[in-house]
Amino acid sequence: MDRSGAVAALRRAVAALDNEIDGDRWCVALSGGPDSLALTAVAAAQRPTTALIVDHGLQPGSRAVAETARDQALTVGCTAAHVLPVVVGRVGGPEAAARAARYSALRAACDDAPVLLGHTLDDQAETVLLGLGRGSGARSIAGMRPHDPPWHRPLLEVRRSVTYAACGELGLSPWHDPHNFEPRFTRTRLRLDVMPLLEEVLGGGVAEALGRTATALREDTDTLDQLARDALEVASTGDDGLDIAGLDGLPDAVRRRVIRAWLLAGGASGLTDTQIRGVDRLVTGWRGQGGVAVGSELRRQRLIAGRRDGVLRLRVEEV
Repeated sequence: MDRSGAVAALRRAVAALDNEIDGDRWCVALSGGPDSLALTAVAAAQRPTTALIVDHGLQPGSRAVAETARDQALTVGCTAAHVLPVVVGRVGGPEAAARAARYSALRAACDDAPVLLGHTLDDQAETVLLGLGRGSGARSIAGMRPHDPPWHRPLLEVRRSVTYAACGELGLSPWHDPHNFEPRFTRTRLRLDVMPLLEEVLGGGVAEALGRTATALREDTDTLDQLARDALEVASTGDDGLDIAGLDGLPDAVRRRVIRAWLLAGGASGLTDTQIRGVDRLVTGWRGQGGVAVGSELRRQRLIAGRRDGVLRLRVEEV
């Protein structure tokens, strides 16, 4: 095949990250769309691959779409292909709930094998814009990681147009999710309205620039996270508390990362920047104030971070 073709480009992208993906077999999350279908074909030619097809059951005919994707996976050389029906909840809105159900099903079905995801550079650019618009800090703007075991994203530097072209070269007929064209979804509006406008106004190359931004921020964030892990060891009291004295002198960005890691280890979830900064003020602006409620999975209870005798501690209160 022509080395300059779309399939060849995908093969190079997967091969470039091959030594960073453990295991002698792979799984691929296959929706039936162009990105995941092209990735499945390329992966199956490189290593024994199982396709995992999540059926969210959110659209009429979703089972038929999943079965078609299963058949295509076997046609392109997958050693196995499994349809995974899921029940999508409501927490966080439709997009977040579907994503949570999907990842849970994939994790349960992968049998500890690496799972390849078909996210492209376009997906990364949209993720960076979402994080920027929500004001959720550098961690969000840093986008998706190429490797976050068991998840691996070998196409993060590949444009979506390449996966479409690869399906054409391979004679594959991808499914086009109608949800990708519904303006009620935020990511769809970014894809169809915002990104084309930015490309026009800024003269092109926006997706690539946002991808570079994500990489640079991810490198910075990783460095700060390592400093925070080291500081957390020093500040931990050994009985789930956090010694205020161990936080003295830390740069603001490192100290707040220590607090975030401590909160997560204590059962917090869905933390916001406001909550983390509120707990941080128990360290930097202590005036005897009460505790700070932080996000958690508790029902009819809430998780409170408070300060007493120079130590931060978590407690549970009835609502």
